[in-house]
Amino acid sequence: MKLLFYVLVLLAFFNGYGVSKSTPTRPDAVSIGSVFSFDSIIGKVAKVAIEAAVADVNANSDVLRGTKLNLTLQDTNFSGFLGIMDAIRFMEKETVAIIGPQSSVTAHVVSYFANELQIPLLSFSSTDPTLSPLQFPFFVRTSLNDLFQMAAIADIINYYGWREVIAIYVDDDYGRNGIAALSDQLSARSCKISYRAPLKSRANMDEIRDALVQVALTESRILVVHTYPEMGIDIMATAQYLGMMNEGYVWLATNWLSTLLDTNAPLSSEATKNIQGVITLRIYTAESKSKKNFISRWNNLTRKEETGTSIGLSTYGLYAYDTVWLLAHAFDTFFEREGNISFSSDPKLKVLQRGTLNLNAMRIFNGGNLLLDSILKVNMTGVTGPFSFTSDRNLVLPAFEVINVIGSGTRKVGYWSNNSGLSVQPPDTLYTNPPDPSGSNKKLYPVIWPGETTLKPRGWVFPHNGRHLTIGIPNRVGFLDFVAQVPGTDMFKGYCIDVFFAAISLLPYAVPYKMISYGDGQNNPSGTELIRLITSGVFDAAIGDIAITTNRTRMADFTQPFVESGLVVVAPIMKVHSNALAFLQPFDRKMWAIMAIFFPLMGVVVWILEHRINDNFRGPPRKQFITILWFSFSTLFPAHRENTFSTLGRLLVILWLFVVLIINSSYTASLTSILTVQQLSSPIKGIESLLNSKDSIGYQLGSYARDYLIEELGIHESRLVPLNLPEDYAKALRDGPQNGGVAALIDERAYAEVFLSTHCEFSIVGKEFTKNGWGFAFQRDSQLVVDMSTAILKLSENGDLQRIHDKWLLRSACSLQGAKLEADRLSVTSFQGLFLMCGLACLLALLIYFIKMICQFKRLNSEPESPGESSQSQRLRKFFSFFNEREEEVKARSIRRQMECASTRSVDRNESTTNSMKQTETSSNKSTSFGGP
Repeated sequence: MKLLFYVLVLLAFFNGYGVSKSTPTRPDAVSIGSVFSFDSIIGKVAKVAIEAAVADVNANSDVLRGTKLNLTLQDTNFSGFLGIMDAIRFMEKETVAIIGPQSSVTAHVVSYFANELQIPLLSFSSTDPTLSPLQFPFFVRTSLNDLFQMAAIADIINYYGWREVIAIYVDDDYGRNGIAALSDQLSARSCKISYRAPLKSRANMDEIRDALVQVALTESRILVVHTYPEMGIDIMATAQYLGMMNEGYVWLATNWLSTLLDTNAPLSSEATKNIQGVITLRIYTAESKSKKNFISRWNNLTRKEETGTSIGLSTYGLYAYDTVWLLAHAFDTFFEREGNISFSSDPKLKVLQRGTLNLNAMRIFNGGNLLLDSILKVNMTGVTGPFSFTSDRNLVLPAFEVINVIGSGTRKVGYWSNNSGLSVQPPDTLYTNPPDPSGSNKKLYPVIWPGETTLKPRGWVFPHNGRHLTIGIPNRVGFLDFVAQVPGTDMFKGYCIDVFFAAISLLPYAVPYKMISYGDGQNNPSGTELIRLITSGVFDAAIGDIAITTNRTRMADFTQPFVESGLVVVAPIMKVHSNALAFLQPFDRKMWAIMAIFFPLMGVVVWILEHRINDNFRGPPRKQFITILWFSFSTLFPAHRENTFSTLGRLLVILWLFVVLIINSSYTASLTSILTVQQLSSPIKGIESLLNSKDSIGYQLGSYARDYLIEELGIHESRLVPLNLPEDYAKALRDGPQNGGVAALIDERAYAEVFLSTHCEFSIVGKEFTKNGWGFAFQRDSQLVVDMSTAILKLSENGDLQRIHDKWLLRSACSLQGAKLEADRLSVTSFQGLFLMCGLACLLALLIYFIKMICQFKRLNSEPESPGESSQSQRLRKFFSFFNEREEEVKARSIRRQMECASTRSVDRNESTTNSMKQTETSSNKSTSFGGP
């Protein structure tokens, strides 16, 4: 029996031990605290929402399964010091989590305690972007980071094309760090904050007025207000008093204004009047059933028995409500993971035991890390929509509504989300689309701006501080067509001045300015030094013949160029005489030799292939030789009449004709190019040949050409000769480097063209080796740059810029078009060799022909002359008659004459024979009579 008893006891013991380890005991209650100002715009909503959430959690047995939340609220009464002290008191009472604080300033300090004691700090309103989880791991932001809000503000500013804004903000961690985030976001969009107006956290109306007066004296009219709701409404009232809510101003308020409107609506008529046309943001929360149910309960939750009134529900109230539920779900996970509510002393606090603050009573929450991990892993759907954290511990799907205050209410003009940017569609309908970093689909509905106008404000004005725009103008001594001071006055004239007058007249506002001459009047002033005076603040702008260069753009901003220019080389030119044998130039000697060989060779080959079957290639040797030569060279022209009969001959001729076609076309094109090339020449061919020489180079005094030649091209300064006037240019170029002049001149094309218009013996050689233009210079980030650039483009489009150019610069003593026409014409000199050869050939042919004809005439006209006529006239008449006869008739008469001559000679011989015979017979008869018997 005893053995059985001991066995049962042991089984009971071990069984009980096993159960206790597998199912940890949940506490009956968990202590949490909350710290904020009960009477603040955010706090009075948060108090109701947090209490309602705790009640709902405790009433729902499915969440904590028997464990209740024990909430303790502490009112900081708008005091950061009290907020810190109240948070410390919570940590002395073994509180496992704290909701709050409301202020980012307090959150910075309390987070150090939370880190040390490992107590999670959940804030639904501390939006300072510098509250980093890396520095403060136990700080958990349960609303949107101001980084997203500032990105939305920057996108709105960029959407409307504004470039400079003024920031009005409370000068504490919340305000400063929020505006710093805005500055970063604007910089990423090529915008900036041009002026900052910080205010004390409890600034009075006089301090606000003084700050806004300074704001009114600046150029920008885009004002961003980032402050607390209580101060923001005072800023808007002061702006209304100072006339800063009129047309032309743009007021962008962060979500403090939407919070105020949602909480205290409706505002008084005076307060509503002060915010007309303002754009503000409201945190976007998707519509859901739970949100609608909570909103429907809100009036009952906030109704006060004393007055019977209620306060509105802002998005901070929704986030405060979800924060409690987030903590409840985290506690449930914490207990499921065998978390234990226990505390231990902090050895670091032992040194503070002697103090009176009782800091040694604060203890470390042993389960702090586990609870923090449980909080960050919660994934729930609350009244604000999907509620979970990203890897950088920001809430998922950050989005805002863009609201325009109109009349007694507001109008939604669009949305902003981190995924799609600005849009008129709700963000939750766009989350399935890919991100749009380019912003190509950005769009907002029309806005009614201050002054009840729908026209987008320009965003800046010329500052109304009584100061004129100081403009520096170079006092030139040469090329006065561009800019010159009227003698004896403070007025200026010239092409650049007229362009400035025409551009500034197109601005939709008046710009008071004062022109001041820069330079001693003896030498052309340096454009770079003039720009440097803009940087130092001596001048606000500079107009004139000012080239836009890289170095100068680092010192000032330039408008759209109104003159396209660049550096060119100007050198003396000489006329090139045409070559009598220019027609031989297309081919070199080898090519001519090859052609001289191949043409007869092709004739011989074709003769070999054709002479047995083609009568055209048969005949006496002399005829065949002539046929071969004629056929060979007649293929250059469509003149040969000998047909080919053999297949091989035809294929060979087709191939050869194709080769001849290519040769003929190439010859024609090359000869055309050679004979139509510019007939002007200079020993300087361009910048390359000038760099390779050691000759002196001229440049205009005050031009950027000197720095460019030395720094970029590496030309030694000793080779450079400064010149002032066009007359100096001409003299130096005529003298040449041998006589103390220059080999060439390097200057901007605009100056070179004016110089060459009156000096025809010089010309631009080579190509333009730099590309830039002339523009008006202004101080960095001046708003006038954009408007003046737009005005210059309008002048170019409507033709006014060209008319101003023609007025000042379209004068020339040299007919450039006529000179070019003469250069392109082909003179007889280029062809005199061909004409001479043809003439000699004609003379030789005629000489041979007439010699042959005279010889023939003498042979056919050898009979004696008539005694009644002059021998000379008779012979001349016979010659012309012979010249007019056909060759066939002459040949026929020649044959007939030959035959007649032959017949006559035959008769004469017969008669001579007969006479001889008669004479013989007579002699015989006489000898018989004398010698008879």
